[in-house]
Amino acid sequence: MPGARLFLTGFSGAGKSAVGRRAAALLGWEFADTDEAIVKADGRPIPRIFAEEDEAGFRRRERDALRGILDRERVVVSTGGGLPLDAENRRLMEGAGLVVALDARPETIAARLAGAQGGARAESMARPMLRPEQGESALERIAALKRERQWAYALAAWTIQTDALSIEQAAHEAARAWRRLGAAALHGGDSHVAAIVVGGEAAYPIVVGWDILEAQTGQRFVEAGLRGRAFLVCDQNVLHPYGRLVQRSLTAAGVEAHLFTFPPGEASKSLTMAGRVYEWLAEMRAERRDATVAVGGGVAGDLAGFAAATYLRGMPVVHAPTTLTAMVDSSIGGKTAVDLDAGKNLVGAFHQPVLVLADVSALTTLPPRELREGWAEALKHGVALDAGLVEVYESQADALLALEPELTTEVVARNAAVKARVVTQDERETGGARTLLNYGHTIGHALEAASGYGRYLHGEAVAIGMTGAARIGAAHGVTPGEAVERQQALLERFGLPSAYDVVDSAAILDAMTRDKKVSAGAVSWVLLDGVGSASIHRNVDAETVREVVEGLRAG
Repeated sequence: MPGARLFLTGFSGAGKSAVGRRAAALLGWEFADTDEAIVKADGRPIPRIFAEEDEAGFRRRERDALRGILDRERVVVSTGGGLPLDAENRRLMEGAGLVVALDARPETIAARLAGAQGGARAESMARPMLRPEQGESALERIAALKRERQWAYALAAWTIQTDALSIEQAAHEAARAWRRLGAAALHGGDSHVAAIVVGGEAAYPIVVGWDILEAQTGQRFVEAGLRGRAFLVCDQNVLHPYGRLVQRSLTAAGVEAHLFTFPPGEASKSLTMAGRVYEWLAEMRAERRDATVAVGGGVAGDLAGFAAATYLRGMPVVHAPTTLTAMVDSSIGGKTAVDLDAGKNLVGAFHQPVLVLADVSALTTLPPRELREGWAEALKHGVALDAGLVEVYESQADALLALEPELTTEVVARNAAVKARVVTQDERETGGARTLLNYGHTIGHALEAASGYGRYLHGEAVAIGMTGAARIGAAHGVTPGEAVERQQALLERFGLPSAYDVVDSAAILDAMTRDKKVSAGAVSWVLLDGVGSASIHRNVDAETVREVVEGLRAG
């Protein structure tokens, strides 16, 4: 049952035990440690359990320890570094309270673990898997194991980067996480709550679930601290049922809700349509305490978000994405923009939402082509940032394409967590981390512009752009052949294109020079270093780019 429980996850050395004890004191709660519970119940130190029962035996005891702690409420729980890798453990924690991850760079963790050597707890709790293998340094071992596990930590509802924080500071952040998101944790139900932290100050919940729009929108709106009216900006294609579901849920929660609809398609993402939204808001006498609510795909999110960022110099915005692209990408991170004839997303602002509510069941009503194109952004997250996701796509493609509810909801939540983690590190795309999310978009955006924003859906253009980026990376000796092959197989398996037709390659090359990622006349390229890893390159040979772009043309 959902309750007042705060679970701390993260790699060994992230500070879970020390921070957990102090956070429990700040909240006036108890403290529990799954490792300590195992040792107390078994009587053997953890290294001995590993030696005598192997890791499988230890993991069984770890799950039993977690279940035992769930009998208690008002408790902060420090969990073992490998505990959230188990799907059943994640389900137990997410259903029982709020999950917060503590993170730190491998160098920080190595220094902390080295400083802890020789202590009684270090001796009894040490993990055999942290021992370096022959020819491997301690730092290399930590970095490799942490990479393998990072996907599980990223699913937490709140992430605290502890490198530069004292125990006291990190504990206050953990307590603040409960105060901001604890009410959401008490919901339970068929939803997963993730969160994004921007600049250590603003945070908002990203709620991912199945059949949750009518059940949760109104209540989540109120819990987000919104006290005014709701002005829904809705794609006409999703007015029935989703626009009406959102309006009905808000009304049931006592929120006055009004509706503006616009024609579907990229053409509506314009200054002209934004002007119509402004006029509507003015006619309705919207105030800064009111909120816009975007219902639909990326166009709805951009249009409503841009209007919210600029009308009255800023009013709150809530996203209710109904497409896969919007759920895993465009609704998260605060980017809002409209297009000009000269290029895509050239006029915009950063304006973070106060709530994102993704009802994955909405994907079942998408036309097949729109569903397929949505997988491009999800595949991009995997090949560029999360090798574990790629393995899920490769092994579970059939179930994902069939929209199996539990698996698809988990994968959407995991993608949202990847996007949230990157945006937390680089809110306004100034430090490089967020630029990695543009993998495949340099060619993709140019293809959309050159084809008149209509021939190719966004995800289709991105898929072609990913193919081009992989070929450019291979030509420059950056991208291994295995990564190129695995990406190509995934694109084909999910029904995405890897070539364009009709469009003039010269027009694509020209559109690239007007992209907002151009700096001092040079295009920044995101290229794969391997599956799940990407980096930024600014010295890409123009002739290679031309040859690749021309080679992407079908026939």
